[in-house]
Amino acid sequence: MASRRYPARQLYYDGEPRPSTAKRFFETIDPSTSKPLADVVCASPADVDAAIASASRAFPSWSKTPPAERARVLLRAVALLRARNDQLAAVETHDTGKPLSETSTVDVVTGADVLEYFANLVGGGGLNGETTQLREDAWVYTRKEALGVCAGIGAWNYPIQIALWKSAPCLAAGNTMVYKPSEVTPLHGQFLAELYTEAGLPPGVFNVINGGGDVGSYLTSHPRVAKVSFTGQVSTGQKVASSAAGGMKYVTMELGGKSPLIILPDVDLDIAVDGAMMANFFSTGQVCTNGTRVFVPKSLQADFEKRLLDKMQHVRMGDPTDMSTNFGPVVSAQHLEKVLGYIRHGIEVDKASLLCGGLKKPAAPSASADMGDGYWVQPTVFTNCKDSMRIVQEEIFGPVMCILTYEDVNEAVERANNTQLGLAAGVFTKDLNAAHKTVARLQAGITWVNSWGESPAEMSVGGWKMSGVGVENGRRGIEAWVRNKSTLVDMSGAVATAFSKL
Repeated sequence: MASRRYPARQLYYDGEPRPSTAKRFFETIDPSTSKPLADVVCASPADVDAAIASASRAFPSWSKTPPAERARVLLRAVALLRARNDQLAAVETHDTGKPLSETSTVDVVTGADVLEYFANLVGGGGLNGETTQLREDAWVYTRKEALGVCAGIGAWNYPIQIALWKSAPCLAAGNTMVYKPSEVTPLHGQFLAELYTEAGLPPGVFNVINGGGDVGSYLTSHPRVAKVSFTGQVSTGQKVASSAAGGMKYVTMELGGKSPLIILPDVDLDIAVDGAMMANFFSTGQVCTNGTRVFVPKSLQADFEKRLLDKMQHVRMGDPTDMSTNFGPVVSAQHLEKVLGYIRHGIEVDKASLLCGGLKKPAAPSASADMGDGYWVQPTVFTNCKDSMRIVQEEIFGPVMCILTYEDVNEAVERANNTQLGLAAGVFTKDLNAAHKTVARLQAGITWVNSWGESPAEMSVGGWKMSGVGVENGRRGIEAWVRNKSTLVDMSGAVATAFSKL
């Protein structure tokens, strides 16, 4: 094989790296240079079977391990994640193209936070059931029991964070997992599996397979899989959920969005502009919760756009490993074409006003900087947009902001809700009463007031409508990984019967 930055990435089950029986490989690419990073082995159906068998063998023992003991193992993994934050962040930067200034402060950090949260939750009695005295001589008690072997399907935009968001509650609850990273950004999978093993996780509790949609489909439809947790686009999520439903599997679906950000008339415009930029250009716009429909009062449009253009100069693209860079390439050549296709449609068909950005490849930030053949796109802002435009209706998943004006807040809310998606929404205002009233009317599962994008471990998050099923994180997040058993105990010494002697 040709020289690569990283050694070939293997499958991982039974507590160690494994070759593929199919002997097939694919490349993972550095988006900033378009150069291959590593060869990744692709799982065959037999390999998926072997990984699931490994997880099945590990389940009885792991599920019976006391929660406090499981928590100790997971907390050792947390310590390792934090000790190796910069190393793992560099892997994510190479694989995703996201700036190191982001991956070193967000991706690994927030994943470790969630693992720590669920370890402490179960270690402190978070899986305890309820006890109810039904009458003097009868009680009802409940137990929360692990589901079994679970499948986790990762997304390419936050690879290690999503892997941890899925595996943390899964493993804490006593389940085992077979995890498939996105084939676009798979580098983290083996690294995480090896770290879990080093922390003391028994063989088979966390397993990794690699491959494309065919591998994921085989995994999620497997009869020995009890639950599927998927993060990705709506159309794929529908297929995964349909397959899982046929097997009566539990599901958690975190899907796409076309989220509204509503700026109320009394707002501090500088704060609103900062929020809108974070909601559109952070992570090069490749965030499912992005607030890409920015509703601005007509009276504030000119001032908002002027301040926005002033602040766009602070978007710094370039070498993603330079800590001063805050804007990287999009993840792949295919995705670059998709994003540019939407920008072209916005200009040529929707006829939206192009405020900044566009189709031209961005220039290097300095004479010494090399943008190479990376997948670079300019941060783009369209204004005077209409609700009927394709760029307003469809998820672009790139750095494209659409500004829409409104005259009345009731109108803005009605238009904001006029979508099949309902992942996130937010309001910027000085009036907190107005903020609470407006947020209460927005049809989305994740909402913010005077902020955008923060998703702490303590906050349960999940989409409404076509944006998903179930929630991740927070106290409710553990419920998605257990099944409840209710038991009624009668101590009266007799059984009430309809068949007594007359």
